[in-house]
Amino acid sequence: MTDAVTDPETGPVTADDLDEAVRLAIGTLRHAPAGGWDERAGSLEWTCWETVEHLADDLFAYAAQLGLDIPPLDGYVPFALDKRSPDGPGNTIHADPGAGPAGLLQVLQSCGALLSAMVRTAPADARAHHGFGAADAEGSAAMGIVETLVHTHDLAEGLGLAWAPPAGICARVLARLFPDAPLDTDPWTTLLWATGRADLPGRPRLTAWRWYSAPR
Repeated sequence: MTDAVTDPETGPVTADDLDEAVRLAIGTLRHAPAGGWDERAGSLEWTCWETVEHLADDLFAYAAQLGLDIPPLDGYVPFALDKRSPDGPGNTIHADPGAGPAGLLQVLQSCGALLSAMVRTAPADARAHHGFGAADAEGSAAMGIVETLVHTHDLAEGLGLAWAPPAGICARVLARLFPDAPLDTDPWTTLLWATGRADLPGRPRLTAWRWYSAPR
């Protein structure tokens, strides 16, 4: 008898996928021009610095939601949020500006590691509140990956960097979070389309979008 082989593009989303997504994102962002962090991140209203802080905050928040014995399923863990600029995101996590871009990326890497650790250790029945559905550990990993991939796309546009994540990771998070996404198109372009950032042939760009984080 031979062992069953899992299709690498349809298998479960794992903490290893999250680790790779964060590693690749940080590897790309390390090449950012020194003066680019105050530029807008692609189509977002935030600067590139603020966008990395927002991404780190998302990863931290998803980890925190998995960390309780009795998680709140009708709201988020009540960490305080604050803005450091009138138009910036409201975050719990902020990087010390004095630490520069290297410190900012350390904050991002640390928050990614927190979520990865929680995904690896959370019990199978753990559920974490999200407005798009109570997520299990796999769903939390997938949400963290989508945040990482698409916000690195925004950052790459603002910083003038090239960014194209692996098709397999994109396909797995599409299968987990976007069940209505087409299956016959390039996974990375499809993920950008599913998050309102790109066109697909024969399909208009989305002006509103969501994922489905509850287990199916």
